[in-house]
Amino acid sequence: MTAARAPSALRLHVGTYAHAGGKGLYPLDYDGSGGWELGQPYRSASNASFGAFSPHHDCYYLVDEQEDGALGSHKNGSGGWKALASVTTGGAAPCYVALENGGKRVAVANYESGSIALFSIDPATGAALGDPLLHQHHGSGPNPDRQRGPHAHCVQFSSDGRWLYHVDLGTDQILAFPTGADASLADPHIAYAAPPGSGPRHLLLGPEGRAFLVSELASTLTVLAEENGVFRERHRLSTLPSRHEGQNLGGHIAMNSTGNRVYVSNRGHDSIAVFDLTDDRPTLIHHIPSGGASPRFFLLIEEHRRLAIANEEAGNVVIVALKGDAAPTHEATIAIPGAAFILRENIAPR
Repeated sequence: MTAARAPSALRLHVGTYAHAGGKGLYPLDYDGSGGWELGQPYRSASNASFGAFSPHHDCYYLVDEQEDGALGSHKNGSGGWKALASVTTGGAAPCYVALENGGKRVAVANYESGSIALFSIDPATGAALGDPLLHQHHGSGPNPDRQRGPHAHCVQFSSDGRWLYHVDLGTDQILAFPTGADASLADPHIAYAAPPGSGPRHLLLGPEGRAFLVSELASTLTVLAEENGVFRERHRLSTLPSRHEGQNLGGHIAMNSTGNRVYVSNRGHDSIAVFDLTDDRPTLIHHIPSGGASPRFFLLIEEHRRLAIANEEAGNVVIVALKGDAAPTHEATIAIPGAAFILRENIAPR
């Protein structure tokens, strides 16, 4: 059963990699006053390295990041978790999930095979249906270790619903697919050509046509202007301190609710870079230490003034207390083998 929680409390769920010792999706409860407690894992969500929640269907969509990739549809209510369906993603190592506005379709990026999949959602059950539309990308980049072929790392639906974007780390491109009722994923155009070897990873679509791209191999934040399925570069900044000389990989990106801060994780420098967006060109404010090696993902919990960071190589989740203009402080470190992703629990009204 799902334990009752105080109004000020919340529950997170941490997805984990099985190869690193993870046993599924772990509940992590906050008591509202700084205390955190780890629960027993939900084992039917293995290798849940990314996911999304649909309020239209009260349903979670979680990838199973394996060579034979899968997308699981799950419900979570007063009786606990329930697996609805698991369907193949048509590619290897699915690593990103995006929901279409209106909740009719869900898209997945298959990293290893460089393909994306677009699923219809059963309106009665909320489960993603099999036989998705697929697009297999081709191409390569100049980095011989990471760009021998395409590597889809992110998918996003445009805010106007007209486009599905495919961010490819292996080919240094963002592709755009029309998303009308007759969409086939057969004829994309290049929405943005990133600098060769930069390895674009995650795309965030902000308000007023502003978009933000974190590039993994270059450790950069690029500010883009989005219009009619095309991105125009406006600014490009490093996510690292000026004197950093070690290796680093860009990671995840998120924005606060007021739209005046962007956060980007650095894996190697092991930090969260915080940018101010008050002016047209972002300003790097400071770096928050991640408290562990390789912060693959983080979750901003604004009403509790907390930042939850999943450090993949360290095998932990670190909770940071945010204190306005004061320096953030580490509140808790919770050991979770294979920690890769953090999802906030959402329970639709019943």
